[in-house]
Amino acid sequence: MPRVNYKSSDVDLMARMMRAEAEGEGKQGMLYVGNVIVNRLKANCLDFKNLRTISHVIFQVQGGNFSFEAVQKGNVFYQRARSVEKRLAKKNLDYWRQHPGKYALWYFNPYAPCPPTWYGQPFAGQYKNHCYYEPKGGTCDSVYSG
Repeated sequence: MPRVNYKSSDVDLMARMMRAEAEGEGKQGMLYVGNVIVNRLKANCLDFKNLRTISHVIFQVQGGNFSFEAVQKGNVFYQRARSVEKRLAKKNLDYWRQHPGKYALWYFNPYAPCPPTWYGQPFAGQYKNHCYYEPKGGTCDSVYSG
């Protein structure tokens, strides 16, 4: 059973986002970004309430901006999904989770050392240039299930 329900168009959309956000960090980096996307869909808490589809997650607007920078600036995001990223996206959607993105709801590239918290949420770990952050204990328990 997959972690979340999805359609083939969701696989394509997620694959495009994973590539746009982390192509420079290779397959592993793209998988961590995929973890965050799926975690946000499963979370239904904090900033991620009432997100019901991959499209809702990808195109979510917070504070007047898209949650993912690649949607705004993304010449890569608006390219066709490639088969390698589609396979990675499907892997995330079906089962794949791994530290530091395993329970993360946020990531960013600080162009400096990772801060110990991000908007009050604890640092989970780093992969190459991206820092990953999990929700504080008790604030979003749904992200830690399935």
